[in-house]
Amino acid sequence: MHFKQFSLWPDHRTVWRWHFFAGLFCLPFVAFLSLTGSVYLFKPQIDDWIDWRFDHLSVTGPAASPTQEVRAALAAVPGGRLLAYELPRGVGSAARVVVDHGGETIRVYVDPSSLSILKKIPEESRFERIVFKLHGQLLLGNVGSVIMEMVASWTIVMIVTGIYLWWPRGGARGGGVLYPRVGRARARWRDLHAVTGLWISLFLALFLVSGLPWSFVWGHALARVETTVGKLTSVQDWEIGAISARDVIVGHPAENSGAIQRMPGMDMGDMDMPGMDMARSTTAISPSADPLAGLDAVVIASRRLGFPAPVLVTPPARIGAPWRVRSDTPDRPRRVSALLDAKGAVLSMERFSSKGVADRVVAYGVAAHEGQLFGWANQVLNLLVATGLLTMSVAATILWLRRKTPGHLGAPSPLASQRVGVGSLVVMTALGVLLPELGASLLLIVVASVILKKT
Repeated sequence: MHFKQFSLWPDHRTVWRWHFFAGLFCLPFVAFLSLTGSVYLFKPQIDDWIDWRFDHLSVTGPAASPTQEVRAALAAVPGGRLLAYELPRGVGSAARVVVDHGGETIRVYVDPSSLSILKKIPEESRFERIVFKLHGQLLLGNVGSVIMEMVASWTIVMIVTGIYLWWPRGGARGGGVLYPRVGRARARWRDLHAVTGLWISLFLALFLVSGLPWSFVWGHALARVETTVGKLTSVQDWEIGAISARDVIVGHPAENSGAIQRMPGMDMGDMDMPGMDMARSTTAISPSADPLAGLDAVVIASRRLGFPAPVLVTPPARIGAPWRVRSDTPDRPRRVSALLDAKGAVLSMERFSSKGVADRVVAYGVAAHEGQLFGWANQVLNLLVATGLLTMSVAATILWLRRKTPGHLGAPSPLASQRVGVGSLVVMTALGVLLPELGASLLLIVVASVILKKT
């Protein structure tokens, strides 16, 4: 990077070089995210297809009680402890019992009639978890989350510089601006890249911003700002970085604790708050007590509540504490949770409207990002955006390969009068503050440029 001449905005060639290098780094990841994201969009349908046979059982005779189903599941996982019981969606559905076994979370499918074990699978091995970790973490945990956050940061730079390069000049109005030309091959590929990028840029920016709260660095920074400054949310209510399937199942510690609606006769001194770390449930219950006491009554009451599926029932952390029932529907604004006593009486309930401002904003963004906010239309829209991203990436790759000569990178050569522009410095500084990884990488680039210039 050179600072030979300052003006309000950089020259066209300088922006082109920034766009080129940002794209060279980001596009392979963007294509990968488009593919994995397209699969994850249809997670509910894929999950239903994978589990189809477990929801269409030929049930004969009376169904077993939830307690009997849980005991059968625990017998199939010796030494296991109940984490959650998922309400069956229909008469022919197998019972899903989530069990903790030495820190590993296992999902057990139980036939409600014969109590035979139909399937056992670690939560981390389920299809949706694998695709989720591929899409957001490259199967590398928090390291992968940091990498994808860096990609998201530089993709925003790619969007800004791309719009600058697309901006019509010289009276251009239609072809190559709002729709691609189909004439010469180079113009066709250039237009497929530029025009497609224009139409999806807004949606892509929204995708990137809505995904940042999940990332390791930015997500923790947001949670810390809310806790110490903003007070916009009661408790951080979304996943940050690489978390285990167990944490997803039982919820975060103290989740939703800031918006409890006290019910008549509710003794706050005799209960735990919603989302209390269920790890305590493995040690806090007396060995002589039945940890499943009350499960049947709680399940019956939970069915009457009519929460959106899937609905998880999690056991109390200690004797006398309430059971927790919560909807885990992908459409997060529809989620609701409740505390019930061992007789099935509702002690408290929390709905989406009672959450903090940031919780609600993030929930809307996550649901839209996953294609679950407004039904199938959301899925189709996101699929179109993902297809556009793939088209743009392929077109950019073809343009680069045609431009590139053997032994050279193919980057646009810098002009002798290369300008940075005061306006671009202000924009990049603002982005660097809002996106810490972008800011750190920009500082490294500047330092490297100074060192190379002196050598």
